[in-house]
Amino acid sequence: MRSMGKKSYVICSKEYLTEDIVSMWILAEDIAEKAVAGQFVSVYCDSKSELLPRPVSICDTDRNRGLIRLVFRIVGKGTSEFSAKEKGDSIYITGPLGNGYVDCETSGKNIIIIGGGIGIPPMLKLSKALSGNKSIVLGYRDILFMKEDFSGLGDIYIATDDGSAGTKGTVIDAIKENNIKGDVIFACGPLPMLKAVKEYADKEQIDAWISLEERMACGIGACLACVCKSSNIDSHSMVKNKRICKDGPVFNAKEVDFS
Repeated sequence: MRSMGKKSYVICSKEYLTEDIVSMWILAEDIAEKAVAGQFVSVYCDSKSELLPRPVSICDTDRNRGLIRLVFRIVGKGTSEFSAKEKGDSIYITGPLGNGYVDCETSGKNIIIIGGGIGIPPMLKLSKALSGNKSIVLGYRDILFMKEDFSGLGDIYIATDDGSAGTKGTVIDAIKENNIKGDVIFACGPLPMLKAVKEYADKEQIDAWISLEERMACGIGACLACVCKSSNIDSHSMVKNKRICKDGPVFNAKEVDFS
């Protein structure tokens, strides 16, 4: 599942989806061939003062052309450096990393796919990969991005903090307002959203798979910098922790302890 080792790849296109969210298509045939929905890559800075790579979810792939799509928000020095690159520039990447959504059988099921903020991009590849009846719930602060990318992949519902589009409130508010029913939930987004998804899934007795966002260091499970509390003991650390980069980033919600 994993292609290890930092390699140089060429950026084929770049566009700003909002003033601080960038989309890039990158020629990376080996990653495109192996990547599954929910995995991520580690992207390295050119600056020698920024040693640690930045984790970026894989938004989409085009295996026929050997391309991967990365969509990221500019939040610091690393992502600012990446955003300054242009078509034809090289970028160093390791991947694909993490487990992804690999054991989720959904044929014939009613599926609720939830993406919040920068957790929306990785749900695109998942929405394309899953079979079943799909309700896609996208949560935004205010400015919508990537909504059109999900067109034709399922019934789309929007939630915005300011009520400028769709339901005013959270993705759970949108689910309730639109009476969306499902047999299984897949979600990626900020921690408060994932906590709410877990609570909703527990109440409705629905299986939920959540992808955790976290700051990472090594990206391969060696440093234990990105751990979450778990309901069972990890065989590596021998405590109730899971390594998000190695054991995740996708977990069954029942495995994760948000207390």
